[in-house]
Amino acid sequence: MLQVKHIDFAYDKTIVLNDISFVVQKGENLAIIGESGSGKSTLLKLIYGEYDLDKGEIYWKDLQILGPKFNLVIGYDFMKSVTQEFDLMPYITVEENIGKFLSRFYLEERQSRIDELVKVVELEAFAKTKVQYLSGGQKQRVAIARALAKAPELLLLDEPFSHIDNFKKQSLRRNVFKYLKENNITCIVASHDKNDVLGFADNMLVLDQAKIIAEDKPEVLYNNPKLPLIASFFGEYNVIDRNIYYAHQLKIVESSELKAIVKTSYFNGNHWLIEVEFKGASIFIEHKQAIKPGVKIQFSISS
Repeated sequence: MLQVKHIDFAYDKTIVLNDISFVVQKGENLAIIGESGSGKSTLLKLIYGEYDLDKGEIYWKDLQILGPKFNLVIGYDFMKSVTQEFDLMPYITVEENIGKFLSRFYLEERQSRIDELVKVVELEAFAKTKVQYLSGGQKQRVAIARALAKAPELLLLDEPFSHIDNFKKQSLRRNVFKYLKENNITCIVASHDKNDVLGFADNMLVLDQAKIIAEDKPEVLYNNPKLPLIASFFGEYNVIDRNIYYAHQLKIVESSELKAIVKTSYFNGNHWLIEVEFKGASIFIEHKQAIKPGVKIQFSISS
């Protein structure tokens, strides 16, 4: 179990995190979201022991996590971190990178472990390729596999799929998070992408202006966003009479007291996003087809 207790941290005099507390149980997946500069990456670095806390404590089980003032070598054997820098060895192959820190005493078991992780990150075709010849997304996958090689108890992922092509992301997410659950590995993911959260995270916390402003299961925060910032993470939203509604909750109907004028239409795959003017402001409505600008429409709101 990870316990973060009332931690504060500042760069020089700029407060980045203020009175942050939360608990992550063994085997859980916690997602941390927030705008750029909200402190997501800094929080992961503090948990990893990369920085010294200004205040508070962090524990993994009964062990206190300490920073560079107390440890000559940053990090702990039971914990791995995957950042956006990757820190790979470019002149050796994918499988050599993954197996770099695995024991060579049992070579068959070592190779089996490497093969397993190459499959998890879908790099079978590149196992013998030197890392210097890989794309950014492929390098990111190697970094994830290498972090998993020695079976960490706690894995920290900072925007783990940001460099990976969209057509690869969905299956890769499923593979990685399924592997973590099957092996009871605790995971903390910092992300700006809702698809890294929905369907995978057990809990989610939202950072804003150095504080936790919300913490709950993703489905609870999605269905009942208390703030526009939370709603914006999940999709297009509107604020009407101080209430927050997603675009799919607004429907264009034949008759309603809610009247608006179409400004423009955006194709969005299985629907169109219709921007309309309502009470002097723009709101967005999902609809099955485009509507010409200037057309007067009526709409209803579903909860």
